[in-house]
Amino acid sequence: MYAKLETRTFLALLVGVSLAFVFLMKPFFGPIFWSIAIALIFHPVQQSLVRKLGDRPNVNALITLCICLFIVVIPVLVLITSLVAEGVALYQQIQSGEIRPGDYIDRVNQSFPAIQAFLAQFDISFAELRDRAVSIFVGGSQFLGKQALGLGQNTFQFFLGLALMVYLAFFLLRDGSALVELIIRALPLGDERERLLFAKFAEVTRATVKGNLLIAIIQGALGGLIFWVLGINGAILWGVVMAIVSLLPAVGAALVWVPAAIYLAAVGDMVEAVVLTVFGVVVIGLADNLLRPVLVGRDTKLPDYIVLLSTLGGIVMFGINGFVMGPLVAALFMAFWGIFIREFSEEAHRLPASGDDEASE
Repeated sequence: MYAKLETRTFLALLVGVSLAFVFLMKPFFGPIFWSIAIALIFHPVQQSLVRKLGDRPNVNALITLCICLFIVVIPVLVLITSLVAEGVALYQQIQSGEIRPGDYIDRVNQSFPAIQAFLAQFDISFAELRDRAVSIFVGGSQFLGKQALGLGQNTFQFFLGLALMVYLAFFLLRDGSALVELIIRALPLGDERERLLFAKFAEVTRATVKGNLLIAIIQGALGGLIFWVLGINGAILWGVVMAIVSLLPAVGAALVWVPAAIYLAAVGDMVEAVVLTVFGVVVIGLADNLLRPVLVGRDTKLPDYIVLLSTLGGIVMFGINGFVMGPLVAALFMAFWGIFIREFSEEAHRLPASGDDEASE
């Protein structure tokens, strides 16, 4: 009995210390999560270096990390800087009255009065809808302005998080395999189940990050390009915004280019409106509809509707990190239930059979 008390006390303290450690690491959740994602995504690159350069852990991890910095981290920083700069300029134009979002909406209403009549059939007030749209637009520009100010005031904190992410990524690239084996030894789930869950975690993280980010980059670049060709102001800003909203499956970049096409038609630029509409549906839309199931849904073995719902839910719960965390939680949920159905359900079916054999004897 005393031995059982010791074991239970130790396990209780183990759980308590583990929870305390999790809360201790909570402020660094972002850098830790993205360092894990970098290590998983670039693990094949590191393995290729191991085959070419031999077993040189520090050198291979450092080269892999440098490749990641040049092709991922630095371009993302440049895009963020461009987004903030263009967002601040837009906010200043709104504050000075140079840009009036309400006037754009009124112009659309004047050109297409059928819109207001259509909304009235559903008891939707166009004036309230207009005010809400203006509020969202102004709020978005204010958010970008505050983020720019916050980035300037918290530059040290931002670069501290970035340095921590890079630092952790180096050690995870170098020692990741050993850490995984250590966790497998520690967890009391059974080695086979743990390896299956770790494989699913790595698979979903790679597919979601690579797939969603690649789709976002493609759609943002295509959207910014067509805006620039048509002479729409702030092409870089709207391209980056389209890249961000494209993280939402099904709707994505259409949240930006559809209102732009409607406004172009309202001001009489019918050729530009038609070009933008056709380009948005055929090129930008197909890039999402064709690439997302291939790069995200198919690799994660998740249905498209689960990818959509888990992405939206993840963004609500975890913020921008949710576009990865949501599908990851959904995939692990399905993996756990798959293990349960395969193992415990089969065991439950075997038990009655053995009981029947005993009864017949």
